[in-house]
Amino acid sequence: MSTTVAPHENREESKGLKANALGLVSTTVVGVASAAPGYSLAATLGLITAAVGLRTPAIMWLSFVPMACIAAAFYYLNKADPDCGTNFTWVTRSIGPKSGWMGGWSSMVADLVIMPSLAGIAGGYTFQLVGLHKLAESRWWTMALGIVFILAMTWICVVGIEISARSQLAMLIIEFVVLVAFSGWALVKVLGHHIDGSIQPSLSWLKPSGFGGMSGFTAGILAATFIYWGWDTAVSVNEECEDANRTPGVAAVLSTFILVVIYVVVAFAAQAVKGPKFLSDNSDDVLAATGKVVFGSSGFGTFALKLLIIAVLSSAAASCQTTILPAARTALSMATHRALPKRFGEVDRRHLTPAVSTWVFGGISVVWYVGLVVASRIGGGDVLNWAVASVGLMISYYYGQTGIACAIYFRKHLFKSTKNFFFVGLFPLFGGLSLGAVFVKSIYDMTKKNYTTPPQTWLDVSPVLWLGMGAFLLGIPIMFWWRSREQTFFRRRPDPVDSNPPPEGGQPLPPLLAPA
Repeated sequence: MSTTVAPHENREESKGLKANALGLVSTTVVGVASAAPGYSLAATLGLITAAVGLRTPAIMWLSFVPMACIAAAFYYLNKADPDCGTNFTWVTRSIGPKSGWMGGWSSMVADLVIMPSLAGIAGGYTFQLVGLHKLAESRWWTMALGIVFILAMTWICVVGIEISARSQLAMLIIEFVVLVAFSGWALVKVLGHHIDGSIQPSLSWLKPSGFGGMSGFTAGILAATFIYWGWDTAVSVNEECEDANRTPGVAAVLSTFILVVIYVVVAFAAQAVKGPKFLSDNSDDVLAATGKVVFGSSGFGTFALKLLIIAVLSSAAASCQTTILPAARTALSMATHRALPKRFGEVDRRHLTPAVSTWVFGGISVVWYVGLVVASRIGGGDVLNWAVASVGLMISYYYGQTGIACAIYFRKHLFKSTKNFFFVGLFPLFGGLSLGAVFVKSIYDMTKKNYTTPPQTWLDVSPVLWLGMGAFLLGIPIMFWWRSREQTFFRRRPDPVDSNPPPEGGQPLPPLLAPA
């Protein structure tokens, strides 16, 4: 490994990305939009209420705790090494190349697994918006339009990071305005007793108890982990940010706080309308079902429902785009450090974006989407929803791994101040171990035949587990195949503890590997 510490701006030029393109506001927008609040609530709120009932708001803030802890890990690790590979780079430095490679793989595969759901929601809601309801109910037509969305968002990601951020801001404003208006109007009608079967909101819904057992609690946390997932995209664009050592980490932390507020408020409002059973019975799209009750289906209600559709549509489309961004940059970083073929490290000279890895990811996403739809048709199961349910495994793995890596990397500095002990050591470690426990417990629960409803099993194991662990473990033979062709990266050792900079910041670290 090179002993020369290059200035950070030189490191940006070595990858070819456009430096200083994003400020704190635009980076925070990218982080929040990546979590896709509207889409995530529409697709997951019903699953959470099915698991924990009225304690859904409690799960929202409880799952925020490990997210905030992991956000602290991202903040401090980014200060030491603002590399667009994020967890891949940091885990390699702290634990070793094989762990780092699997961390990068799990983050990219999580992005891939969720793409069909995002694209399908965007396609289906577009048809609903223009009144083509029969096409919205057709999986083939929504797939066709969803593919168009994937390709369009891939193109935007190639054209430039600034246009990506501007389009994110426009879609996020629409999304937040509609979600706040929906929540406010729902609570007004509930508190005014204008909805039959409504439930008066109670602060007891925030109590961290009464989840119906450990399995219900774990299922709720896993689903809520998926709802929060995406804020780390703010750090994936670190090499394109102003003050790359600080801005992305601050944006990531801000994103998690913004998300917990909107999630708790919407959860309170939505379950107050008709109770948790109504949400779980309409888990395919709780916002549309609840919106019809709140706004009605005629006059102003029709207009309001259109706005809800636009909110979820813009959310899914925005997340389509911001799912491509981190995956492409992780591949870019891995290729730069010779953990993937160098072709993935090529940057478009005009737009200064990782064009090759972006188009490759977009193309694989299309193939994966078609494969899931065909598998659903042939097998008769809901493979698309199984894929969504499985992605929490990979999220909890690479988030948890990053939290543990933070405590390991800065271990020399943990007892030098109270701040370091808690924010650099204890909190990231707690977040990492908590998500690790969720990962293990979820695997155990997924081995049960009745994990899916109705029960669907392959060889007496839930297909959710087959999809989740199958996609994750596929990385192992690919890693060893690449190691047999290029061993340079895998010969790297973790950074010596004496060379690790203090968490407050210091001289930028050299690249994982000296330039070829």
